[in-house]
Amino acid sequence: MDFAALSEAVINGDRNAAVKLTEEGLARDVLPQDILQKGLVAGMDVVGKKFKANEFYVPEVLVAARAMKSAMALLRPKLAEANIEGVAKVVIGTVRGDLHDIGKNLVAMMLEGAGFDIIDIGVDCSPEKFIQGVKEKGGTVVAMSALLTTTMPSMKDTIAEFESAGIRGDVKMMIGGAPITQDYADSIGADGYAPDAASAVDLAKELLAA
Repeated sequence: MDFAALSEAVINGDRNAAVKLTEEGLARDVLPQDILQKGLVAGMDVVGKKFKANEFYVPEVLVAARAMKSAMALLRPKLAEANIEGVAKVVIGTVRGDLHDIGKNLVAMMLEGAGFDIIDIGVDCSPEKFIQGVKEKGGTVVAMSALLTTTMPSMKDTIAEFESAGIRGDVKMMIGGAPITQDYADSIGADGYAPDAASAVDLAKELLAA
């Protein structure tokens, strides 16, 4: 199988080519985890680097991520059959009081492109909803997004709820969004802050390796 061609299809946002190449790989009994890692993840890794270098912007990243997701729709059942799990499970959502989801969705797509299993709990998420996601789905990373300064305190509340529930030590908690800074992350006890979607992938990997 031509993994480089699949990577290129993802980088170029060519959904049809990504699906066709993935179908061909599966038809030839190529291991689904190889298609994922050597084709899709490799392609999204390039997309992330181009995004950080300002060679790609949000529209290009979204198109690439959609191509990846279309191919993933074919791979996911095969990965499940083979009992192949992602790098880690990430519970991601926009915090209570905030209905913005573009940044959150972009981070989710980039994380999925890097091989993480994504549990997207949506927008306006209470601390209890984040905790529920971790307990029910076995998430080991919690990613919180906020676009409004007025909803930033919800991040602090969520971390406090995890501490009260006695499971703060079981998860890595990362935050992001337009008004968020590293100083704010430090002040509320988050494990990390990412300024953009590509950096969020790097941060998640660093937190899990720590």
